[in-house]
Amino acid sequence: MSADLLQKLGLESTNHGACTGTWLETSGKELVSLNPSNGEPIARVKQAEAEDYEKVMQQATAAFETWRMMPAPQRGEIVRQLGDELRANKDALGRLVSLEMGKVLTEGLGEVQEMIDICDFAVGLSRQLYGLSMHSERGQHRMYEQWHPLGVIGIVTAFNFPVAVWAWNVAIAAVCGDTMVWKPSSKTPLTAVAVQNIANRVMERNGLSGIFNLVIGRGAEVGERMLADRRLPLISATGSCRMGRRIATVVGERLARTLLELGGNNAVIVSEHANLDLALRAVLFGAVGTAGQRCTSTRRLLLHKSIAKEFTEKLVRAYGNVVIGDALDENTLMGPLVDDAAVGDMMAALEQVAAQGGEVLHGGGKLDRPGNFVEPTLVKARADMEIVQEETFAPILYIIEYDDLDEALKMHNDVPQGLSSSIFTQNLIEAETFLSHRGSDCGIANVNVGTSGAEIGGAFGGEKETGGGRESGSDSWKIYMRRQTNTINWGAEMPLAQGVKFDV
Repeated sequence: MSADLLQKLGLESTNHGACTGTWLETSGKELVSLNPSNGEPIARVKQAEAEDYEKVMQQATAAFETWRMMPAPQRGEIVRQLGDELRANKDALGRLVSLEMGKVLTEGLGEVQEMIDICDFAVGLSRQLYGLSMHSERGQHRMYEQWHPLGVIGIVTAFNFPVAVWAWNVAIAAVCGDTMVWKPSSKTPLTAVAVQNIANRVMERNGLSGIFNLVIGRGAEVGERMLADRRLPLISATGSCRMGRRIATVVGERLARTLLELGGNNAVIVSEHANLDLALRAVLFGAVGTAGQRCTSTRRLLLHKSIAKEFTEKLVRAYGNVVIGDALDENTLMGPLVDDAAVGDMMAALEQVAAQGGEVLHGGGKLDRPGNFVEPTLVKARADMEIVQEETFAPILYIIEYDDLDEALKMHNDVPQGLSSSIFTQNLIEAETFLSHRGSDCGIANVNVGTSGAEIGGAFGGEKETGGGRESGSDSWKIYMRRQTNTINWGAEMPLAQGVKFDV
């Protein structure tokens, strides 16, 4: 089945890891893509080296000169065609995401749908890149602002959303007039090659090249060059907080921009006034979906003491019914972790749980079968445990009890990360308090909606060590453009602002 799937997406047994519209002959080492559901090789990709990166950058830089002069609605038409090409390949690409990354099939297909949705959003946006008009204090003067394309955008994506985050960036950046260079995760190179093939077809039909570009390679060989490259005015990166600090330091030294979407340590508060059945479904998906490998996965569950026992019992029973298995099996609810290292990180975190006084209520083990399968795990914990302050990219959910909402909010906000958050309550005052200035300190705050599963229409991102970046909807497009304030004097006098006199 995997061979047919690879053939449908134009993936040969060995693909070159650099592309500007046509594939470059690369001489780097082979990168083996492994199926996390069984540990077997899927295919091999040749990685790019320094000279390959330079060729790609030259093409992307040259393409920017003409792409930025194309009217934005015409650029939107190219993105519309990209969305249509993704529609035509949704099933195959979604299956490849599940095969290579390990998320279950419905999530793999959902990720491709997210790509399609953001293309639709960007097409409309191409006619709405608005600037403001301001009244001047000087007579016969007009002031306004306009937005110009920024340049070549560097995009670094993580394994857990191997294609959707690329689309968040490129669909918006493309209509803004930018060209892009994409460095995907080395854990999911095949999905990147498949998406590049799709983009290549769109570019070829329109006589274009160098708009959507790909470089697959090691961080030391490709990633560090991107960070230091002054031809990249913006680096958009998704990954760990540790990675984000490195990116912010290097890019900041050359005074360029960063768009960082980093770690999340997301919590759900379940009030005594909550609809427990509604909360249960949201917590289960938030903690178990994608095997806990979403940046928005639910990591902490704060339960009011009056409902803690009942809710915990329901959750333990629900965890016992989670079907674990091959990601492409339609009956599977939780697939594997992405690789052996992820399994090791989970087991190491559970060792810290035991050392710090936590109690495992369900799961906690690695399944004795091929692949990177683990049990979804529930831990009774305390908010002050060191491990609870950290993000473990695995299906571990810490259950913590609280007495009142003030205590819950303090525990909720008392972690370094600030991505997604949620409260379940039917009490209006609790809901509004959670959304107020003294409520959640996260970039995303939901009421009676879980932490995981954001729509593309809203800006996505978080605060504190999550990085402060915003991608996808709302006015996130502004990060991909440069703002220019313009003043026009249509009179015969030369008055100065603030009434300054300077006559010779």
